[in-house]
Parts: sequence; structure tokens; C-alpha cells
Amino acid sequence: MTTTLYTGIGELTTNVARTGDPCGTITGVAVLVDDGRVSWVGAASDAPDGADAVVDLDGRSVVPGFVDSHTHLVFAGDRADEFAARMAGTPYAAGGIRTTVAATREASDDALRARVQGLVAELHAQGTTTFEIKTGYALTVDGEERLARLAAEVTPEVTFLGAHVVPAEYQDDRDGYVDLVCGPMLSAVAPYARWVDVFCERGAFTAAEGERILRAGAAAGLGMRVHGNQLGIGDGVRLAVALGAASVDHCTYLDDEDIAALAQSDTVATLLPGVEFSTRQRYPSARRLLDAGVTVALASDCNPGSSFTSSMPLMIALAVREMGMTVSEAVWAATAGGARALRRSDVGHLGVGARADLVVLDAPSRTHLAYRPGVPLVHEVVRAG
Repeated sequence: MTTTLYTGIGELTTNVARTGDPCGTITGVAVLVDDGRVSWVGAASDAPDGADAVVDLDGRSVVPGFVDSHTHLVFAGDRADEFAARMAGTPYAAGGIRTTVAATREASDDALRARVQGLVAELHAQGTTTFEIKTGYALTVDGEERLARLAAEVTPEVTFLGAHVVPAEYQDDRDGYVDLVCGPMLSAVAPYARWVDVFCERGAFTAAEGERILRAGAAAGLGMRVHGNQLGIGDGVRLAVALGAASVDHCTYLDDEDIAALAQSDTVATLLPGVEFSTRQRYPSARRLLDAGVTVALASDCNPGSSFTSSMPLMIALAVREMGMTVSEAVWAATAGGARALRRSDVGHLGVGARADLVVLDAPSRTHLAYRPGVPLVHEVVRAG
């Protein structure tokens, strides 16, 4: 066991709530890390003696490691032409997923692994220390098992998304594909997965199909997640709430009933502003959700089609500029909010007992994450001490 004292911290975002400050901000502080966990937090002048190492951060600010609770990192191919077409005025539609499915099916394990490792390196360099990865770009039994197995090499937060879209070979047999997802595909993927997800949207799966898939996943021991309300008012949010899903992601189009249902539930609304940036859809109103008492998370939705970015600092800047969030709300949503969306209590905060995931910023405060968008402010990332 080794201990490290981080001292000289100008502003520490703990996410341990203090009166009027959900970010639990402390200044002039030190943090003691013992065997990968936070063991003490307090005024630098009161720091305990005897640490194996002392690191002076010279007034830099520190936030918890970002928790990206929605990514699609295991894929092959490129959809830059689709992005260019959208920027020229072509509307976004879910059907582009099939382009990535075709490329991913053809890729070798080594090629997919190299892509994943490159994207994970990007995540880490930008301060993301916990992340989820979805399957969904193979849509065959062996293919989905392969994607889950590769994802499990880099994260315990693996989500089975066989219900991404109906593949071309099942266009005339939707029921047959849902049978496959709920049966052999689920059985093959479940040993590697913690979650099951469904894209409940026009062009993807209906609420009835989604409920059947989610219930099958839950019966196999997986937690539930939902893609919902991305392209218009729909059934995704209420399906997620009714089944007790941990999170419903996108939430771009919500009516009053959706918001009321979320506010009365434990389901997190995970917002993905990179999608709106990359598709020119309208941004969701985080302000409306927060004012209603809904728990909000931010995530990147890193994928080759609708949000090919791995930057959680960019998500924070977009949320502040476009979605009505304060900087503190956005940083909380990108850390503690993501942890809640994954139902994790060990990450997303820097209270005593938390995993020691610290992001050291070349800035005096977390405000600079939105104040200086696009600037590489991450000085150092500490993962599990």
C-alpha cells in the first residue's frame, strides 16, 4: 500500500454536497490517496504527515474524473461523408447505423481492438476515467458477442445493444430479429455485459419491442438503459421510467408528462450534446429538466455517425452554452451525474472512500472548462491513485 498527498490545490470539486453547492467546492485544500482511494480531504495546512509521496499542484484546480456513461467505441469504418451531407442540409436519420454495421462485420479483431484502444487513449487524455461501451454494430449472434468481448477488455461497463436497428437481412421479419435478440444473442453477450439497451425510436424499435427486449435482459441479470426521444416525442422516456431503467439517453424532445415521469423516478436523463452539435438538431433543455428536479447526466455518445467526439470537456462547454446549465451543473452532470447513470457510488466524486480519479486542470477553476472551449486544459489525469 502506498500513500500520496496532493497538495497546493487551488479549487477542489468534490461533488460532496455542501449548502448551496452541489459540487462541494473547497479551496486551499489537499487530498490524501491511500491504495487508490481517497482517504482524507481537508485544508492543506492540516494535511497529515507521513505520505510516501507529496505532489504539489501549484494552485491548479482539480475535478473528479469524468464519467462518460454512453459511448459506442467498438466499430470500424468512417462516416465523414454523412457528416458533410448533414452540414449541407441532409436531415439526420438512424438508418446510417447500417453503414457502420457493414464495416464492423468485415473488420478483424485486431483492427477493432486497435480502434478501441486509440479512442480509450483519447478519453483518458481528456480526463475521462470511467466509461461505458455499447455493442450494436454487428447485429448477429457471433458479432455482438465479439464486440462485447472486446469492450470488456477495457471497461466493466459493457452494454448489450443488439436492439440498435433491425439489420437489412431481417427487414421482412422484425419479430424474428427480436426473437434473436431476446434469445441466442442475449445468451451469447450476457457473460460480458452489465447492461441491456434498446433504441426506442422511429426507424428503430417500438415501445412494445423495446419492453420485450429489456425484460429479457433484466431476466438475464442485466441492468436496463434506453435510447429515447432523440428524433421526436415518443415512448422511450416513459418506457424507461416504467421499467425502472437506470438511464434514458438523448431526451431531446420531451413533453410535460415525460418530465414529470422522470422527476418522480430514479431514472437519470442523460443528455448527449455532441449529437445535436453534429446533426444540427435542436439541443435539449437541461434547464427545464433541472428545474423539475430530474437528475441529469452528460455523456459524449462517441460514435462514428452522429457524434464522433470523445471530449467530455466539449460536452460541458456545449451544455453551458446551448442547454441552459451553469458550469457547476454541467461539471456535476459529467461526473456525479454519469456515475448515477451507471449506478456507481465509487466514482464521480472525491469524497473519502471514492476511487482516486483526479483530473488536474491548468486553470484556477472548473469554470475554465466552459470558458476556454477546445483548449487542452487537462494537465494530469490520476486514475485509481
